[in-house]
Amino acid sequence: MKRVLGIILGGGAGTRLYPLTKLRAKPAVPLAGKYRLIDIPVSNCINSDILKIYVLTQFNSASLNRHIARTYNFSGFAEGFVEVLAAQQTKENPSWFQGTADAVRQYLWMLQDWDVDEYLILSGDHLYRMDYRLFVERHRETGADITLSVVPIDEKRASSFGLMKIDDKGKVVDFSEKPTGDALTKMQVDTTILGLTAEQAKKNPYIASMGIYVFKKEVLAKLLQANPEQTDFGKEIIPASANDYNLQAYLFNGYWEDIGTIEAFYDANLALTQQPQPAFSFYDREAPIYTRARYLPPSKLLDCQITRSIIGDGCILKNCRINHSVLGIRSRIESGCIIEDSLIMGADFYKRFAEEQSDLQVNNVPLGIGADTTIRRAIIDKNAHIGRDVRIINKDRVDEAEREQQGFLIRNGIVVVLKNAVIPDGTVI
Repeated sequence: MKRVLGIILGGGAGTRLYPLTKLRAKPAVPLAGKYRLIDIPVSNCINSDILKIYVLTQFNSASLNRHIARTYNFSGFAEGFVEVLAAQQTKENPSWFQGTADAVRQYLWMLQDWDVDEYLILSGDHLYRMDYRLFVERHRETGADITLSVVPIDEKRASSFGLMKIDDKGKVVDFSEKPTGDALTKMQVDTTILGLTAEQAKKNPYIASMGIYVFKKEVLAKLLQANPEQTDFGKEIIPASANDYNLQAYLFNGYWEDIGTIEAFYDANLALTQQPQPAFSFYDREAPIYTRARYLPPSKLLDCQITRSIIGDGCILKNCRINHSVLGIRSRIESGCIIEDSLIMGADFYKRFAEEQSDLQVNNVPLGIGADTTIRRAIIDKNAHIGRDVRIINKDRVDEAEREQQGFLIRNGIVVVLKNAVIPDGTVI
């Protein structure tokens, strides 16, 4: 795998994940209590012995830079690195990244300096565990110019994805972006070609792109330079190359979830609490997910009732009830609180006692979740100050709401409290 260069696409402004992306790049959004989204593809690369990794981004990249610099420091005797390439304006490219392909095109001059055979193109907002070595080996065995990682899906979900058809040798011969009706039916394929059993193939007669690709080095350069008006891999570059290049499909039959929307992100986080075994597990000795080592103290729980939940490091919980929730690092929950079906991201720091007393005098709202507060079906971003006797329950069953000036939004019925927001005592949302 020394001949492979990993390129992680950090995405655009992250509008689908707003307001979690208001103050951070999409790959820097916290995940599962202690990780960040970027940790998933980077860890998959490290576990696959791919140690040369670039992350391309252009929005709010300060926290992403800080996380990567503090987390992924390879030995000075190794070639490995994880480095952010932020969008920049030059004389040749006066505009920002216009899409996934354009982001790679603008840094092609740097990528070509590496003596590698393939580029592995990854997305920064998916939750999955994958051995890229098998992916690259399939690419080499078939002599492909481009190999796409695909997942088998059923008819119910098929119209939400970009679908493709393959021939009896696994070569991609047709594409269709989110088809419906007859156009959807025409995209059915025999997925036993990719290794599914007859029963599995019957349930999942469609294959969808995961947005993960392997390119031959020279093929990627040729496609990007020959088609400067094409700015997106999935919608333009790859479909347009199907006739002239050998495109192969690689079947990934494990857990994979696109968590690029608030609802999908919320569901994927809470699914981690499932018993006896969640669909995606962070408890894998063979392929661990890495993140920044913070050296936090153990969490302290005082007379708490906790069921089906994940509690991050360094939390302090007092006489509260937590059910089906994920609490991030340094979460502070005061007595009498009820938290259900929620994601609490925690805090970036502790406040000293004197600072807490000052907070109480100035804002009357300390860092964390105040006493006797109830939170249901919500996402509380980092460093939020939630007062006493607050009820975040979406009492009017609102599906969508813009209340940014008041410190929160509602997306798909999920209340999202902004980072650093202050919610006064007695507030009802």
